[in-house]
Amino acid sequence: MMTTSATNSTTATNSKATVNSAVPEAPLTEKATSAAHQAVDTLSSKAAAAELNIRKGASTSAETLSEKQKLAQDKITEYSGKTRKLASENPLATAGIAFAAGMLVTALIRRK
Repeated sequence: MMTTSATNSTTATNSKATVNSAVPEAPLTEKATSAAHQAVDTLSSKAAAAELNIRKGASTSAETLSEKQKLAQDKITEYSGKTRKLASENPLATAGIAFAAGMLVTALIRRK
């Protein structure tokens, strides 16, 4: 029974020593906290810069896409006008080409 009391006493003493040893570590905790805050601030500023670059890139891409879309629409309008003119000048050739294209599409569909 004496051994148990001595063990409990030693455990209580070690427990107090552990609690007391935590007090001197407060400056270390403050340094770690400060370093963590600084890391988060740095990461935040880098993320903001990356977001700005992505937004600029997206805006530039949207403008470029809009220009390409307009250019494609202009080409479609130009070529459809030329096609209509050719079809009205050569109706027999147009009918022959349409027939051949229909036969080709039908053959490809049946092949599957």
